[in-house]
Amino acid sequence: MKLGERIDKFSEPPHPKGISIDGNLVTLEPLVANQFAEELFLSNAIDTEGDNWTYLPYGPFENQSEYTSWIKSFEGGHDPVFFAIVSKKLKKAIGIASYLRINQAAGSIEVGHINYSPLLQKTTEATEVMYLMMKWAFENGYRRYEWKCNALNLRSRAAAQRFGFSYEGVFRQMSIVKGRNRDTAWFAMIDKEWNRVEKCFTQFLSESNFDINGEPNISLRSLTKPLLYKLDNLDLS
Repeated sequence: MKLGERIDKFSEPPHPKGISIDGNLVTLEPLVANQFAEELFLSNAIDTEGDNWTYLPYGPFENQSEYTSWIKSFEGGHDPVFFAIVSKKLKKAIGIASYLRINQAAGSIEVGHINYSPLLQKTTEATEVMYLMMKWAFENGYRRYEWKCNALNLRSRAAAQRFGFSYEGVFRQMSIVKGRNRDTAWFAMIDKEWNRVEKCFTQFLSESNFDINGEPNISLRSLTKPLLYKLDNLDLS
């Protein structure tokens, strides 16, 4: 009879409530309505078609007051824990992300509720945000770092694998969102993989990897792709 790996020296990792994470390009600050709601609402308003909200269970918001009330509804909670993503270059908040499904006893944590305004999308800052969040999780003792998305959200699925998350399958009819069925695609990274993934981020984010136009010489996807775990690696014999 096969049994799982014995875990002898595991200690529960800390909860992320109240932390700030500082990077080279961005700072992640606890999302507080009276500090960040206006900046975030205006940043999101650049997306005039509201496409950013397509796969999220809330939004778009009609006005700043509505958006502020939404933030206040969870800012005191412990799961999810939201962050405002503050650009050091622009000196304002231009996106949000959160930790959720925080299971300290199992050492598992998820990143989600990611909503990058057009000012943050497709930037090096956007990549650094994900690096900083996974770095905090693994350096503080979490064993498993998850990413989940609507199975139809191909951009999110591609982003997960670009960041080094391995595909683990689809949970069919997992929920109903905005009156529609949602099948959920699961991705994850584990602590045993982190050292190699971190080296990919370090290489990608280094100044020497960018030309004079700010374009990377080596893509993050090309660095992380060889590390992704394949479902057919699972030995069921």
